[in-house]
Amino acid sequence: MSVQEQSSEEPGGASTEEPAPAGAHPRSLAEDLRARDDSSLSALLRARPDLITPVPTDLTQLAARAGTRASVIRALERLDRFALQTAEALAVAPEPAPYGTLQALLAGDAGDPAVVEALPRAVAVLREQALVWGSDDRLRLVRTARELLAPSPQHPSPTGLGPTVAEATTGMSPGRIQELLTAAGLPTTHDAVSAVESLTGLFTDRARMSDLLGSAPPDSLEVLARLVWGPPYGQVTADPATRLRWLLDRGLLLPTAPGTVVLPREVALHLRAGRAHQRTEPLPPPVEATSVHRPQVVDSTAAGQAYTALATVEELLKDWDEGGPSVLRAGGLSVRDLKRTAVALDVPEQAAAFWVELAYAAGLLATDGEADERYAATPAYDEWLELPAADRWTRLATAWLSATRTAGVVGGRDTKERTLAALGPGLDRSAAPEVRHRVLALLAALPEGGSASPDALVARLHWERALRGAASSDDLRSRIARWTLTEAESLGITGRGALSAHGRALMGAPPGATAPAPATGPGDKLPVHHRHLHHPVPSPEPRSPAEVASAAALAGRLLAPLLPEPLDHVLLQADLTAVAPGPLRRPLADVLDVLADVESKGGATVYRFTPGSVRRALDAGRSASDLQAFLTAHSRTPVPQPLAYLIDDVARRHGHLRIGAASAYVRCDDDAVLNEIIADKRAQGLRLRRLAPTVLAAQADPATLLEGLRAMGFAPAAESAEGDVLITRALAHRTPPRTAPEPVPDGPPAPDTTLLGAAIRAIRAGDLASTTPRKPSASGSGSGSAESSTGSGSGSPGSSGGGRNGTLPRTTSAETLATMQAAVLTGGTLWIGYVNAEGAASQRVIAPVRVEGGFVTAYDHTADEVRTYPLHRVTGVAELADDQA
Repeated sequence: MSVQEQSSEEPGGASTEEPAPAGAHPRSLAEDLRARDDSSLSALLRARPDLITPVPTDLTQLAARAGTRASVIRALERLDRFALQTAEALAVAPEPAPYGTLQALLAGDAGDPAVVEALPRAVAVLREQALVWGSDDRLRLVRTARELLAPSPQHPSPTGLGPTVAEATTGMSPGRIQELLTAAGLPTTHDAVSAVESLTGLFTDRARMSDLLGSAPPDSLEVLARLVWGPPYGQVTADPATRLRWLLDRGLLLPTAPGTVVLPREVALHLRAGRAHQRTEPLPPPVEATSVHRPQVVDSTAAGQAYTALATVEELLKDWDEGGPSVLRAGGLSVRDLKRTAVALDVPEQAAAFWVELAYAAGLLATDGEADERYAATPAYDEWLELPAADRWTRLATAWLSATRTAGVVGGRDTKERTLAALGPGLDRSAAPEVRHRVLALLAALPEGGSASPDALVARLHWERALRGAASSDDLRSRIARWTLTEAESLGITGRGALSAHGRALMGAPPGATAPAPATGPGDKLPVHHRHLHHPVPSPEPRSPAEVASAAALAGRLLAPLLPEPLDHVLLQADLTAVAPGPLRRPLADVLDVLADVESKGGATVYRFTPGSVRRALDAGRSASDLQAFLTAHSRTPVPQPLAYLIDDVARRHGHLRIGAASAYVRCDDDAVLNEIIADKRAQGLRLRRLAPTVLAAQADPATLLEGLRAMGFAPAAESAEGDVLITRALAHRTPPRTAPEPVPDGPPAPDTTLLGAAIRAIRAGDLASTTPRKPSASGSGSGSAESSTGSGSGSPGSSGGGRNGTLPRTTSAETLATMQAAVLTGGTLWIGYVNAEGAASQRVIAPVRVEGGFVTAYDHTADEVRTYPLHRVTGVAELADDQA
């Protein structure tokens, strides 16, 4: 490249060239961007949102930012495999490369029709993202991308190609180069440059090259076959074998360092029949339905899983209702607490980690912030419980879709070899939301009720993000994809591996609709069954909160009829159990949780009544008659006699003994009971003594005394200092109000339409100010010379960054005032330098309307509005050229 051609790709560089004449080839990326329309610039900024963070001052600064290493790497990471292969082919092509040369590198001498058909789209993607610029007969890869993708000994190219003959012979003696010509049957030349060109011409001539290789020994051809697809480097001894010597003498292998040889790029391309890649992949791997179920079966299965998901989250938070496990010093749950939670939920530990993280992502679970910090439900959990079941599910599902915290990595190791704990730090994976949406979108593209193979989905994801998806099936994106399938099934978004109707609605797709095939542009002649594979479905534009809420509401409406209706009754049985044949209404379920113990769960929940559970209900303030009436009202069967006897028996003994604080005391109207207690050997640890016929004193605290007597088979009741019976209820422990954790974005957020429009207007206006020709002032200071400028072309936000020399105009105060007043009279347009109150310098094109009181009121073409500027902040002024005024 010439210096001018490279200038706009330098980070922070300022363009010094004049705008290219209409129809001429662009000389830089900045000129290429300048020729684009607003829709093209919008597509660039939407695909690479890091380019407008902050908004560039002009197109030169935008081009410089698009060429920075970090931005180029991010753009390359988001390319599909064929677009990346196209960029890799450009990196090994001569620069600039005609379109035909690029096509030959990808399609080979045979001209693969699928590659020929797909290549225009790939080039358009690279050009849209400012990774390639120039016309079709002069395609240029952005220099930073070329440096990243071009082959070198330190960084081999994915193509497996080595350096060109010209690169490999750099530093070789002229005499040695002439010897190569002679051995290859070429006439000698007068200089090394023409000799290298002659050798290159031989290697790129298919006919002459075939003749040369036809005379090669078979052993020598085997050596070339081992190097042809890379890596192109090999080791040789000081005295090479005959087969190697034949290749070295003719330049088919060239030395790069002592003991190292390389296969020149031109030779490899001939042996490959012109292909830059061993396997070119213009089409993504198909994702086909491996099985198709009736939609009704899928929806009902998913609804059953959704109900189970709600019950599991409720059970988890109910288990932690009085304060959950302690928070580790480093944050998160201990392994022991995770195991206990898994046992309580009757699920594997990895599934328990998922449910815990899901409740946390939905804002239903947090730390309480106390000195002895523990996990507990948030106030939002109580509000969530009052919602209809379908609305509770949509809250969980939407939280899962957007969460970057990834439960699948729990139990793994971080970069410092520390174990990753559930609810702990280090679980955010910014790629997770994108992968989840993409997996579900691929399922939505299948026929309704169709499920796909996980391997096919992973292969498709690898193709769509070639750099991020490694060849291994164990890379992060592959694991997230597999976790997505498992978690979506557990959550009830899918059923039997197929996307449900409410799952489609949650994704924003109309129920029963499949994802549309993307357009392939003019000339689409692919078979019907391949059209949806020509290019990957682009990442969906971010949905607004209103759109997300609307999709969630629709999903909830579709799910609601499929969920079982809560029941208001149970079936009492003679074996002291109650069977709930389905989900219970909340008041009934809450009372049964206190009055009985859950014995088994499933389609029907079995509760068992025990003396302890009945005593628990009596401690909560219920009387025996209350319990009898409650069971009678909510049972479809009569209250069994054994259960009625159990309640009456526990109630008769409940509160017969009274425990209070002395240290503690026991009082009872029946002194025979107290005699029985003192005589019992199990009471020795309580160190009881009689204070009165009906009162015993103990040296244990009331709680210990209460538990000790209960262990002996008595049913004492605690009393207050006033002698009243204390009613003990399980008090729900809640955290202070907490917000759900914010997802960690994968780079800058995609800009919305409003921001894009404003950014493009600002960039266009700044570019107008920096490229419009100006008349020099009488003193010559209006030319924007570097000596008279305080601005710089550093490319920092708010700097001029786009003047002819990256500087602001400089004139004296008198010259500035006189030029402004003259422009008011003539209606002229001026170019000014302006420094705002924060010290940020910028260039502006204005049409002054009024100058008075130290201020100029003007129409600012840069901002497209009328503004008023203090004259003392104007660094200088210059008139625009007559043809631009």
